[in-house]
Amino acid sequence: MAIDAAARAKINLALHVTGRRADGYHLLDSIVAFADVGDLITVKAADTLSLRLTGPFAAGLSPTDNLVLRAARALHPTRGAAITLEKTLPIASGLGGGSADAAATLQALSQLWSQPLPAPADVLALGADVPVCLLGHSARLQGIGEVLTPLPLPPVWAVLANPGVALATADVFHALQHRSNPPLTPPSALHSAASLASYLHAQRNDLAAAACTLAPVLSATLAALTAQPDCLIARMSGSGATCFGLFANQSQAEAAAQTLRPRNPGWWITATNLT
Repeated sequence: MAIDAAARAKINLALHVTGRRADGYHLLDSIVAFADVGDLITVKAADTLSLRLTGPFAAGLSPTDNLVLRAARALHPTRGAAITLEKTLPIASGLGGGSADAAATLQALSQLWSQPLPAPADVLALGADVPVCLLGHSARLQGIGEVLTPLPLPPVWAVLANPGVALATADVFHALQHRSNPPLTPPSALHSAASLASYLHAQRNDLAAAACTLAPVLSATLAALTAQPDCLIARMSGSGATCFGLFANQSQAEAAAQTLRPRNPGWWITATNLT
């Protein structure tokens, strides 16, 4: 019996860096949503623990030093399983791919091994984004990732665009000039894609300037999204290099993606619903 679990892409609609703890962890205040695109974890019973990598971005990953294996051992240090990771999200792209893979691994193996899922606070050691990926729906994320407040979103679509560069999160944080910034304005009821975009226009991604310094092509990516006729707002997700544009409906998002693909043949571009 094979068990599948989707590892959906995580989108930081806003990301404020509000401080840094003595242990080096950064304090965050972020609005997180999830796309209907992502990687896929498949698990089967086996005597030993193993990982097979497939998909268009598999070549950039290690089959032995991987967050998927760390997640499996965190759930149970000695049990076996044959795990397959189909990697369809770009690597080091600001989409929480590794954390989403870890969360999906926990979900799949909890079924295979008939074990309860760990509490969000118990998976922080795997990565700051793992708790919200385990939650799996839009939320406000605070602290170092352990404080999660569900935040329902209105119907909204996005175009995700990655210009084909990888940005290491540690490098972007190292280039960050200001680490104590104001938190998010507390979100009120968001009734439409337009009201969500209006709220986000008053918020920030505090990592964007540092990321654009390391990868200047991000400025062109944001400009390309912003230039689409129906784009409500364009921002960078996480530490980059994926950017997103928000749209009110599916047809607008798919039209924008179809326009952008031939103009930027080296980019990874997709239209997706957000929840």
